[in-house]
Amino acid sequence: MARRAAALLGLCALALLLGAPLAAAAQSAGTAAAANTAPLRFGILPLGGAFESRNDWEPLLADLSRAIGRPVSVLSVTSYEALEQAIQRDQVDMAFLSGKMALDAVTQRRMNVVAQVTRHDGLPGYRALLLTRKTGNFTTLKDLLARPERWRLARGESRSVSGFIVPQLQLFLPNHIAMETRFASEVVGTHQATALAVANGEADVATNNTADFERFKLQFPAEAERLQVIWESELIPHAQLVVRRAYSPEFQKKVQAFLVDYARTKGPRGEAERAVLKSLHDLAGFVAADNTSLLPAARLAYQLARQSAMTSQWVNEAARQARLQRIESGYAEQVAALRNGAP
Repeated sequence: MARRAAALLGLCALALLLGAPLAAAAQSAGTAAAANTAPLRFGILPLGGAFESRNDWEPLLADLSRAIGRPVSVLSVTSYEALEQAIQRDQVDMAFLSGKMALDAVTQRRMNVVAQVTRHDGLPGYRALLLTRKTGNFTTLKDLLARPERWRLARGESRSVSGFIVPQLQLFLPNHIAMETRFASEVVGTHQATALAVANGEADVATNNTADFERFKLQFPAEAERLQVIWESELIPHAQLVVRRAYSPEFQKKVQAFLVDYARTKGPRGEAERAVLKSLHDLAGFVAADNTSLLPAARLAYQLARQSAMTSQWVNEAARQARLQRIESGYAEQVAALRNGAP
């Protein structure tokens, strides 16, 4: 009896030993299955209102959900800062971002570029604009550059390429004007909000861009009729779509293939997808891209930082040179990361 009891105890112990890894394997499989069915959280740049942006993207994201076999949830925010904070808190798995934010997402937040948008004009980018009213005391670029302190400015957030970075770099700093300090007042908001501010007399000049101003003309024709363009920038590369690097290369390729193929087929399905893109900022489609597509954005950020350092006041020249050296080394590191695959 004693030997039989000992044998039974041994078998129980063996079962427990074998059961532990089996239970762990089952739990691991359950976790993986849950991860594969968890929503892909998609973050959207606030190009118009948050509600409008959400409505614009939802048809395409519903198609993406069917293509990848998992739900896609939408995070539509009211500011660049809110989206940046959501990315920092790992609340976003995939996002539609313009140059500077996409650059930060790749180099600092462990994300990868999978695609870049294209437009019907065939140009590889868009242009930043300055808008004023057609009539009144504040209507010409010459007057703006001569006495900026008299003008009320409506601009994009500091992360906005066309709303801040490019106008600052290509127009204002070369004319010894810092956008943040030289104007009588400023309103910071979306491209839609800045154009409305000028049209409604709440500001004298607004930053904007060619793509969003075309959209503004369709949505607010009466207000757009009051506005004119007094300056436009060089071409700015189109926005990118990025995916968190924690997702497998196979999954990232699957998302990329969906985007590249979207709206390219003939027949009812292709027509329906092209209609979705038309309502979505009148996009023509997407092309495959990788992190090297952000090299122009890195160059813009580098040029802005260098220009700011050159025109700022410093306690001595050594401090300025030290800042310039940090800018150079930081830019070199960014370029290397984009070309070799960010860590």
